[in-house]
Amino acid sequence: MTSDEIAKIVHYYRKQSGLSQQGLARFAGVGKTVVFDIEKGKKTVQLNTLLKVLDILNIQIKLVTPFPWTSENNG
Repeated sequence: MTSDEIAKIVHYYRKQSGLSQQGLARFAGVGKTVVFDIEKGKKTVQLNTLLKVLDILNIQIKLVTPFPWTSENNG
């Protein structure tokens, strides 16, 4: 998935939720420019910041690994 695809998804679900960029930013505890940057596909947004925004929109990221992963792998 590209940053442009993430941008479109965030924009779509923000609108579906009836939130402004400022409203989403406030709920996520981030600055308004962060939401703007995400929706513009900016590649320098920090992962933990993106995850806060996605959490408010009830969007989850699924990682697919080439091998089975369990908590024991993190030894």
